[in-house]
Amino acid sequence: MSKIIDYSFLFQSMFGTPKKSAIGSFQLSQLNSGSVQVQLRAAGIDTNSAQYRAAIKEMMQNGNGAMYTNIQSIKNSMKCYDKDGDFINPRNGLAGLVLTDENAGRQKRIVSIPESSKDEMLEQTKKEFLRENGMLNGDTTRRRDVYDNLYRKTKKDDRLAAAYYQYSMQAYWDFMNKK
Repeated sequence: MSKIIDYSFLFQSMFGTPKKSAIGSFQLSQLNSGSVQVQLRAAGIDTNSAQYRAAIKEMMQNGNGAMYTNIQSIKNSMKCYDKDGDFINPRNGLAGLVLTDENAGRQKRIVSIPESSKDEMLEQTKKEFLRENGMLNGDTTRRRDVYDNLYRKTKKDDRLAAAYYQYSMQAYWDFMNKK
C-alpha cells in the first residue's frame, strides 16, 4: 500500500525558513483540533465514518502520531478501505480478507463453499499434479485465480472463513503430495 507523507517541514527546517507548516499540512496529533476538523469537513471527509477511522488508525500506527500529513494523503489512504473500514486488497479489489482483532471471530467457522469453486480447486490440483509428475512445486501453481474466483462468489462477511478453508485445503494438498 502506498503512503503519502508530507516532508515539507523537513525542507523548511533545513533551509532556515519559518517553521510553520505548509498550507494544509498538520501533525497527526493535531487531528482533533477544531481548525483541522473544519478543514477535513470542508474537504468532504466524514470524520465519523469507519473508512476514516481505519485510515487514521493505520496512519497513527505507522507515524506514531508525530508524522505530518495533509488532506489529500488522508483521502488517498481512505481509498484503501471500504465503507465498513475493511481493507480493500489492491490486487483483486475485494474487502474482507484481512484478519484483524475485530474480525477474528469470522475466520474459524463453517461457511458453504460453492460447488463450482470446489470443482475448480480439484481440477487445478489435478492439472498441477499431472504437470509436475506427481510433485507439487509451489513456484508453478496457478491457484491465485481459483481463489480469487472463490472470494468473488462469497459474501464479504464470509470471505475470511472461505480463505481459512482455502488455506486448510492448501495444507491438505501439500500433505497428500508429500506421501
